[in-house]
Amino acid sequence: MSEESAKRPGRAPGGPMGNGPGLGQPVEKAKNFAGTIKRLAEYLRPDRYRFIIVLVLAIASTLFSILGPKIMGKATTKLGEGIMAKYSYYLQLNMAIEKKMPIAVINKLRNESIPSFDFEYIGKILILLIVLYIISAGFTYIMAYIMASVSQQTVYRMRNQVKDKLDHLPLKYFDQRTHGEILSRVTNDMDTIATTLQQSLTQLITSFVTVIGILIMMLTISPIMTLIALVSLPVSVLITALIAKNSQKFFAAQQKTIGELNGHVEEMYSGHKIVKVFGHEEDSILKFKGINSELYQVGWKAQFVSGIIFPALNFVNNIGYVVVCVVGGLLVAKKSIEIGDIQAFIQYIRQFTHPIIQVANIANILQSTVASAERVFEILDETEQIPDREDAKIIEFPKGQVKFEHVKFGYKDDALLMEDLSIDVKEGQTIAIVGPTGAGKTTLVNLIMRFYEVQGGRITIDGVDIVDMKRGDLRTLFGMVLQDTWLFNGSIRDNIAYGLEGAKEEEIINAAKAAHAHHFIKTLPEGYDTVLNEEASNISQGQKQLLTIARAFLTDPAILILDEATSNIDTRTEILIQRAMTNLMKERTSFVIAHRLSTIRDADLILVMNHGAIIEQGNHEELLAMEGFYAELYNSQFTAGNLTDKVVS
Repeated sequence: MSEESAKRPGRAPGGPMGNGPGLGQPVEKAKNFAGTIKRLAEYLRPDRYRFIIVLVLAIASTLFSILGPKIMGKATTKLGEGIMAKYSYYLQLNMAIEKKMPIAVINKLRNESIPSFDFEYIGKILILLIVLYIISAGFTYIMAYIMASVSQQTVYRMRNQVKDKLDHLPLKYFDQRTHGEILSRVTNDMDTIATTLQQSLTQLITSFVTVIGILIMMLTISPIMTLIALVSLPVSVLITALIAKNSQKFFAAQQKTIGELNGHVEEMYSGHKIVKVFGHEEDSILKFKGINSELYQVGWKAQFVSGIIFPALNFVNNIGYVVVCVVGGLLVAKKSIEIGDIQAFIQYIRQFTHPIIQVANIANILQSTVASAERVFEILDETEQIPDREDAKIIEFPKGQVKFEHVKFGYKDDALLMEDLSIDVKEGQTIAIVGPTGAGKTTLVNLIMRFYEVQGGRITIDGVDIVDMKRGDLRTLFGMVLQDTWLFNGSIRDNIAYGLEGAKEEEIINAAKAAHAHHFIKTLPEGYDTVLNEEASNISQGQKQLLTIARAFLTDPAILILDEATSNIDTRTEILIQRAMTNLMKERTSFVIAHRLSTIRDADLILVMNHGAIIEQGNHEELLAMEGFYAELYNSQFTAGNLTDKVVS
């Protein structure tokens, strides 16, 4: 398994709360929590008034819902009084009959009106409750609507800043990071921030208000019962902490094992043919079973241990309910409190633990969110590429003269790859660049295109320093065909036309013909309207390369760069491409990077590079006559000998 695959994190199942990081699950910690929160708050500043309204609405909505049980308790008390009045009436009547009291006394009791329930009072209470709950729901709706707008606009601004930042970052930044890592920061981390701003912040506010409000209401009912109820709270916290501590190591192991399983499956299926060719199916299956078995062991332990949190909490809470009910009954008997207060108190107890657990869960979510925000801010804090000059020069009629003057460059400041590189390329020349891997061939091209900035010396085109030009204007002078093809999801016509804005149908077809792509395009069911899928896997690798070459033909550039452009094309097609390239390169400066030296014999100048320096230069015959590095490199392609050691050294 590759190291990258092994380190790829897996997605652990949701915790007890059902969303976000569950209790006991490992949470990614922020490096600078307070600083990142402060910086994140700055993004809310433009919407601070709406955010204040959300806070007020959240508090009001929570308070209205908290008042419900207390008011409902009054209705319960009134019902209890009605029941007790009826019970007292019938008790007196029965006692009078049993004791054979005078008939006048019994008739007097019978003639008295039978106590009834005060439905008018109860009705008013119910109407008041309905109004309160409607107002609370209305506030919640308005709060959610405003917060959704605030969170999305905040993230919208952040996304725009990140996109603008990515547009101004140097190529070095993208070379040092995987595409998946950058994509994760722009999409997953942004979504995490948006979800937290929209949901978790309001939940956090309402949870705090709920806890404080319920505590106050419980104290107004009975300080003694409140004290009894709060005794169970530290016990619940202790149980949660102990179980979470034990379950966290199982969740960490589960995530690690899921990462290994994902990596193994991805690796085996991406190399499916190789596995079958070398007969390693059994080894692959055994390894899968081993990882799967380990995942089962840590998985059920993680789920079981975290799953007993709520039964344990319910056990403690139920004991608390029993004690509260007993004490409450005694207080009612002493007429210290009313029966409706006990009903309200029990409701408050049930509501009290939920926001506490919710706050603990949101605290984990906030940690992950702040960690996500830190990764986004890391992009925003990256050093941007040198901005284009205000008085930038434009080459209106480019000739294609390229000159390197004592260029110094290194990917790291303390390790120069090129120390004093000078090249003088005349207009219309074909320059071939050869050398072993890591010699600096592609680096040379990157410097010409200003994908990287030189650390010394200068590069000029037609006498104009490329630093004095806008990058966009500079790159319009070039046409490029790389070894790695890049095609997007769209029609073949659109992919070829990508090289020239407003390209006409005739120009597209002529470019395809020049690249010898027209024939295979016409054999496709939809011809030029054939839609390539996201990875362009519905055409062959060689056909992809032909399309990229056609795209370069269409641009008709002043300077052409071919980086192993024919490496994915069969020999017969390569001969055709070479003829087309010869026509394309006429009266045009061309840089050709090639490993197959037979393809660059006709080059006007061949630069032989090693360790960032030009060690030999001349045409094909001159270099062979030198019997040096190039000659050995060239001859090695036609002999059984291998000069790998010398090339790499």
